Amino acid sequence: MAKAHETLIKVRFNEVDSYHVAWHGHYVAWMEVGRNDLAARFQLGVDQIADAGFLAPVVELNVKYKRSARFDEELRVRTGMIRTEASTLMFSSEIIGEDGQVKASGTTVHVLTDKNGVLQYSLPPVIAERLEKMMAFLGV
Repeated sequence: MAKAHETLIKVRFNEVDSYHVAWHGHYVAWMEVGRNDLAARFQLGVDQIADAGFLAPVVELNVKYKRSARFDEELRVRTGMIRTEASTLMFSSEIIGEDGQVKASGTTVHVLTDKNGVLQYSLPPVIAERLEKMMAFLGV
């Protein structure tokens, strides 16, 4: 992954099973925390996009699980962007454990709609400008 924004997460007790291993669905939630943390820095958070008159629903999610995260482990969620030709936002994520090993990696793809759910086939200027700033920050 190129340059990425990092968000720290601590695996909580309610996120693990009786073996103290994190449930697989929490990895998706941790990716979301990292994605929202990065996006909000560039006025592309959920509420900020809505305030501009748009929504950015997830239309594709891919996760590859590599190692288990455990109770009380501090994780680094590294979030980046992948430039696309379409009017979509594609985020990449890596969840890295205290030992430096990748626990999971994945991507999410978001389309842009207006508040009535009408798909936007090109990025509105206000969103495109914010997205370019984020990509410049990430070196994408």
